[in-house]
Amino acid sequence: MIDSEKATISSQFADEDDAESRKFLTNGFLGKTKYEEYQEEYHPGTTSFGISAFNLSNAIMGSGILGLSYAMANTGIILFVFLLFGVAILSLYSVHLLLEASKEGGSMVYEKLGERAFGLTGKIAAFSSITLQNIGAISSYLFIIKYELPEVIRAFLGIEEEWYLNGKYLVVIVSLSIILPLTFLKNLGYLGYTSGFSLTCMIFFLSVVIYKKSQIPCPLPLLGHHALNQTTLGNTSHDEKPKDDDDDMCKPKYFVFNSQTAYTIPILAFAFVCHPEVLPIYSELKGRSQKKMQHVSNVSITAMLIMYLMAALFGYLTFYDQVETELLHTYTQVYKFDTLLLLVRLAVLVAVTLTVPIVLFPIRTSIQELFFPGRSFNWLRHIGIAGFLLILNDLLVIFVPSIRDIFGFIGASAATMLIFILPSACYIKLVKKESMKSMQKIGAMIFLVIGIVFMIGSMTLIVFDWIHNPPGSGGH
Repeated sequence: MIDSEKATISSQFADEDDAESRKFLTNGFLGKTKYEEYQEEYHPGTTSFGISAFNLSNAIMGSGILGLSYAMANTGIILFVFLLFGVAILSLYSVHLLLEASKEGGSMVYEKLGERAFGLTGKIAAFSSITLQNIGAISSYLFIIKYELPEVIRAFLGIEEEWYLNGKYLVVIVSLSIILPLTFLKNLGYLGYTSGFSLTCMIFFLSVVIYKKSQIPCPLPLLGHHALNQTTLGNTSHDEKPKDDDDDMCKPKYFVFNSQTAYTIPILAFAFVCHPEVLPIYSELKGRSQKKMQHVSNVSITAMLIMYLMAALFGYLTFYDQVETELLHTYTQVYKFDTLLLLVRLAVLVAVTLTVPIVLFPIRTSIQELFFPGRSFNWLRHIGIAGFLLILNDLLVIFVPSIRDIFGFIGASAATMLIFILPSACYIKLVKKESMKSMQKIGAMIFLVIGIVFMIGSMTLIVFDWIHNPPGSGGH
């Protein structure tokens, strides 16, 4: 029986480049569990390297890019760059641990890795972390649609108040007409084309941020009082010397420590959360191997690192300390009307809308692994879970006035579990070839401790922020 199963595997993965996958699939578990139970999980990958990189990049890229300039203003350029590069390197190391644990554990599903390492407790921990993190991410995207789409439509059509300009209605319309049909797709590979378009939108956003740096003078004496139109800004003399009191406003700061500095560190850390999507993308990678998937991760994280740094730097150098928590909103305080910026807002809306289906995929996988383990693919269940998740997120966005602090707390705990704690813990438990005294295991132990400290510290800071600034006290 075992020989026939191995022959089946060999015939499915006959390509020489997939030798590691054959080792991966026969890693000691076939003697205990029938191959048929894993046939769905271990299908040959069909998604190319480029599309996989697009998918992972789009999973990393999110609404957080709009707040990075504000984070830089509250950390300083040098400290921000140090933290950004540090988080990127830690994320790459975390992906390495996750792929190693996946190979040794014989599974490309996060929940199964948790279960094989720590039993039901590990499975529930992985399920809860993935679900909470991604529901928070989807809700943040839908909040952007809720607040930005009415403004874009209002500006383009020149109308003020109509029922269809209500953000709550628009969230439902976009969910039903665009997001839900995309979630019907069976494989993530099909979304690679939308990922490429979404990334193109974000590159357009970055290009405009860089361009506007040379168009907007500093200081901006009317910032925050009333907006300027494009003609007024165009006639502003760049040679005019600012007042002495405004000198500091137009000088970049390299190290900043204030009440918001510590709170911005989690923002930077969570900017690279892509771990729930790593294993699903790995499972669909054509000619998959650990080395190839690591290359996919390296390309995606490096590309996003460059985009994050450029967007944060040019946004900060445009407004300095005047930058707001959402960069696009700062531009609206400067321009009364600007077609290019309206197009950017539209591009961001398209980007976050197309990201939702990709983020939803691992949640659906988690639900199926927890409640329907070993079941064959079923279209009704596939569509039903997606519909339920979208309804849940729409209700949160419609009826909860401000969930920023709530999901900040959930993100602090869930994202830290996914980045630091689960990959390192699974690696320590499942990788038997390395002794506990080896450098690899010691590194994983240090990484685990960092994750625990980071989780406790982040959650403590958020609780203190809630105490001094109760949720719902202002802003959305």
